[in-house]
Amino acid sequence: MNRGINNIADWRVTMDGRDLTSAMRPRLVSLTLSEKRGDEADQLDIILDDGDGLLAIPNEGAVLRLALGWKQGRDVTIGLVDKGSYKVDDVSHTGPPDQIRIRARATDFTSDIRNRREQSWKATTLGAVLTEVAGRNGLTARIAPALAATALPSISQSRESDIAFLRRLGREHGAVATIKDKTLIFAPIGAGQTSGGRTLPTITLRRRDGDGHSWQRQTRDGQAGVTATWHDRKGAKRKTVTVGKADGAKRLRKTYPDEATAKRAATAELDRLKRAPATLDMNLALGRADMFPELRADVGGIKAGIDGKWLISEVTHSLDKGGGFSTALKMETVT
Repeated sequence: MNRGINNIADWRVTMDGRDLTSAMRPRLVSLTLSEKRGDEADQLDIILDDGDGLLAIPNEGAVLRLALGWKQGRDVTIGLVDKGSYKVDDVSHTGPPDQIRIRARATDFTSDIRNRREQSWKATTLGAVLTEVAGRNGLTARIAPALAATALPSISQSRESDIAFLRRLGREHGAVATIKDKTLIFAPIGAGQTSGGRTLPTITLRRRDGDGHSWQRQTRDGQAGVTATWHDRKGAKRKTVTVGKADGAKRLRKTYPDEATAKRAATAELDRLKRAPATLDMNLALGRADMFPELRADVGGIKAGIDGKWLISEVTHSLDKGGGFSTALKMETVT
């Protein structure tokens, strides 16, 4: 698709609150923002021209804040969308041509959240555990009510960092566990709702919106069920619970503390297997700064068997020095 001669992208970058857009604009070679789902930190990469040697190298730990959008054009929404803040953690200088490359990651992934811990909880709820983990990392917890109320007879964090612990909780409960703008968000994968219960919009994508697409379907090896093992304290023995078909069921390695927890983990894994067989990547010629992981997309105009409902799992926004702005989407099957 032709992005149109009158389509001009817009962006704004501040560093520690100081607007650097005007100084950076004539030097911009490229800007790429990758938005992930789950525990992976969103990543911002900026390459700037330093041919005159006058560009200062940013300090490690400096905080960049980014907004993306369109200044003018056809078939685009005019205006900027706030894309959050990022802490500089990797800078390099290369040449010729002389360039400074800046890599920054979501500011909320601090070193403390990656330190290993030992802790146990008994007779609690998932919401209480997540709120405690968020609090000790200076985060606000936003947890989907249905998940927050989940009873946890016992749970242990054994030599796990908080981020690894959150990853595990998300996996076992079929949830997105992510950190955005000093907020821990924990919500069901693909639910089409925010953690507060607000319905997310379904975006419409047609083949004409993209520069290209790639669809792939893989065989699931006949796994239509998942078996999880749990420890029966009263009987002092291990038992199993299966969700889906028992014949050829995938077996989870971990032993869970009770049947309810084991069943939730098996259900979450079965849902993941259902999403995995087919993927669809689309490159949008006209960038969409309003897109982010967990949005649902109604795709049409490609082919029967591909058209339909999809779940966005990763978004990459790219700007170039010519004023172009594109968005690449990775999508998976909606369960």
